[in-house]
Amino acid sequence: MIITVTLNTALDKTLEVPSFTPGRRHRTVDHTTMPGGKGVNVARAIKLLGQPVIATGLAGGAAGSQIVEALGDEAVLNSFVRIHEESRTNTAVIDPTTGLHTEINERGPAISEEELEQFREKLMYLATGARICVFAGSLPWGVAPDTYAELIRGVRKLGVTTILDTDGEPLRHAVKAEPEVISPNELEAEELVGHEFNDADDRISAVAEMARLGPAEAIMTVSDGCFARVLEAGAPALYRVRVEPLEARSPIGSGDAFLAGYVAARYADRSPVECLRYGVACGAESTQHIGAGILEPAKVERILETVQAERVSLPAQVG
Repeated sequence: MIITVTLNTALDKTLEVPSFTPGRRHRTVDHTTMPGGKGVNVARAIKLLGQPVIATGLAGGAAGSQIVEALGDEAVLNSFVRIHEESRTNTAVIDPTTGLHTEINERGPAISEEELEQFREKLMYLATGARICVFAGSLPWGVAPDTYAELIRGVRKLGVTTILDTDGEPLRHAVKAEPEVISPNELEAEELVGHEFNDADDRISAVAEMARLGPAEAIMTVSDGCFARVLEAGAPALYRVRVEPLEARSPIGSGDAFLAGYVAARYADRSPVECLRYGVACGAESTQHIGAGILEPAKVERILETVQAERVSLPAQVG
């Protein structure tokens, strides 16, 4: 079983608005409302890819009830701790005429220590029957930034593989708990290592640098694929994996689809480089859909044929 953890669940509204201009009145041509938060999106995609998954986390109020009910309608197994305050609603506006998208994410509810302790107990119970646990997304307001680190340490003691996708202070704390894999995007990786990346050499060095901070493996997603430092037969290996970008209907959630593909392939015991290739194919295919975590497995397989993986080396040090 795969567990996905979403502490800051959401109702995600996506509006398709041609020629969107701030300050003007618009009408949508399409819209969706679905359960969200990064871990929920990952769980949805893993389910579509045919691997066993259970989504857990915190959900509250009418929005929380809608999240749980809608996941049930999608046949995504879930077990959330109900909280007193209302789960957030996030809104994304996509302009099909320009390809630009705008996201407005609410901060999320305040969580009591009692509610967080209930979740800790639930997660440890679920983890006794799991192989992989994915921690993804932001932390709710007021939750300590070392919470992911604490949860990762607890789950790892049970022999469960831990995979993390977050940013900022929660990421800085969590890498010290030595999760097996971290998967930030480029901006999140720049913040973690403390400098901007100018070229491919910088990005190759960055994934190696991130791995030195604690995780066994580090993946950085970019617009056309990823850079990664993985372990092959226990030895580190660096890869650049890329695909020709598709004309996107919506890029929102492509990183979540990448992570879902990577995790699904890892659960199926594919080789590290094949996990990366499959993740990149999933991320690319997901851009053809409105709604995070939506993809078509048959089309993923066709895209997979075009995904290129190159073994790379650390750049030579200058000076």
